[in-house]
Amino acid sequence: MASMMQQPQIILLKEGTDTSQGKAQLLSNINAVTAVGDVVRTTLGPRGMDKLIHDDKGSVTISNDGATIMKLLDIVHPAAKILVDIAKSQDSEVGDGTTTVVLLAAEFLKEAKPFVEDGVHSQNLIRSYRTASTLAIEKVKELAVSIEGKSVEEKKGLLAKCAATTLSSKLIGGEKEFFATMVVDAVMAIGDDDRLNLIGIKKVPGGNMRDSFLVDGVAFKKTFSYAGFEQQPKKFLNPKILLLNIELELKSEKENAEIRLSDPSQYQSIVDAEWNIIYDKLDKCVESGAKVVLSRLAIGDLATQYFADRDIFCAGRVAEGDLNRVAAAAGGTVQTSVNNIIPEVLGTCEIFEEKQVGGERFNIFSGCPSGRTATIVLRGGADQFIEEAERSLHDAIMIVRRAVKNSTVVPGGGAIDMEISKYLRQHSRTIAGKSQLFINSYAKALEVIPRQLCDNAGFDATDVLNKLRQKHAMQSGEGASYGVDINTGGIADSFANFVWEPAVVKINAINAATEAACLILSVDETVKNPKSESAQGDAAGAMGRGRGGGRGRGMRRR
Repeated sequence: MASMMQQPQIILLKEGTDTSQGKAQLLSNINAVTAVGDVVRTTLGPRGMDKLIHDDKGSVTISNDGATIMKLLDIVHPAAKILVDIAKSQDSEVGDGTTTVVLLAAEFLKEAKPFVEDGVHSQNLIRSYRTASTLAIEKVKELAVSIEGKSVEEKKGLLAKCAATTLSSKLIGGEKEFFATMVVDAVMAIGDDDRLNLIGIKKVPGGNMRDSFLVDGVAFKKTFSYAGFEQQPKKFLNPKILLLNIELELKSEKENAEIRLSDPSQYQSIVDAEWNIIYDKLDKCVESGAKVVLSRLAIGDLATQYFADRDIFCAGRVAEGDLNRVAAAAGGTVQTSVNNIIPEVLGTCEIFEEKQVGGERFNIFSGCPSGRTATIVLRGGADQFIEEAERSLHDAIMIVRRAVKNSTVVPGGGAIDMEISKYLRQHSRTIAGKSQLFINSYAKALEVIPRQLCDNAGFDATDVLNKLRQKHAMQSGEGASYGVDINTGGIADSFANFVWEPAVVKINAINAATEAACLILSVDETVKNPKSESAQGDAAGAMGRGRGGGRGRGMRRR
């Protein structure tokens, strides 16, 4: 016995390593996740509150979008970071439902907590949760209603309903009908091509939200221009458009070129050569027949005046995204040389004009032949407000795109969640063994969505949920689409009230939330290496020194 006592303690890990394991670790992870869930909890739904986040740089963001909030919260807890990831994945995959995902994951874990405390093995929970999520997703697919096969007008109306549901929970919810139709028109304009960057969103402070408008084509801010610009015509009908990626200005030599002259009169010919080169470039642009010349690089004062004399509009330093959108819309291609400009590379549009919008001048190309692009110009009072409007529109655009592609919708307002919850409860009763309890707890967790919708609107959640449970428990199945009625504080048929969301949003949300919950449940030990932390600190310090420490080129001494 004594020999047993004298065995030295085995040191496996370096000193100072923090290990925490077992049940306590799991519970601490669950608590951390619940805390993150509580942060975004109040932003859910049409009556959700916004969060004001200001970072160390002093920039202020006001947002209602789950993914944006999660990104801006500087979360250090390793388990809670998983929630940030699922919010991001939901945002990039579907665009909306980011708050839902975080809430569901937090709620699943909250429901699992008492079982863990009672000593249930987490693998049992994981297995049941996975089964429950598969059943739930099948049920969503079963309940989803297709909007295929309708006429274009009908489909537009239905898509606008989906967009309005998304927008109702955002800051611009008051004008949701106005923006919903705008979003649907923009998505319809780009057709089957689902690259998001074909829809440009430009922000112009001033005016009110109703002054926002959709350009069926491309619009961008007037670029930096030189003298001579004012003499250029500002409106064309059916112009040819030349897109360049070269600078049209006199340039000093890059290398220190040295030229030796034996005769002073030769000097002039060298100067002339430089001028001839640029005039040659400009002549070729004019000969191409283009009336609008856009370049990604600078167009100098000489070129500006030259084009103005020939009634040609030019703009230099156009942002790359805008240039590519013009190319997609007008059907041109961006040229890197002015030699051999054939008619095929020129684009065209019905009307080009420069217009005043608020304090800015905008170049607007409308009525483009291939028409696969649209630009939304947003107006509003405060910068933060416009930023949030842009984020909201991004969500709505994503949703409409998804609904166009997978054209099935489910009732929103917590209706689908209640229905799946009811279905899982019924299903769990058919299972013998512990998993009956686990699936039941999963079903209970799904009720968090309607409950939170009520809480955020200031209604009595218990009362509303009881009404909903009663409605959904009806055998006839007519109560399946009943959800929370935000306006009256009762319940209403979400489908009849056009509170719809694409099925893919719900499917993705349930999938991601279950995955995250299972992932966190399967972790029972965290090993934190003290070395790696200090190493990271040192590395960050060294990088800071390397970049900002030395005086940069061309910085004046103080």
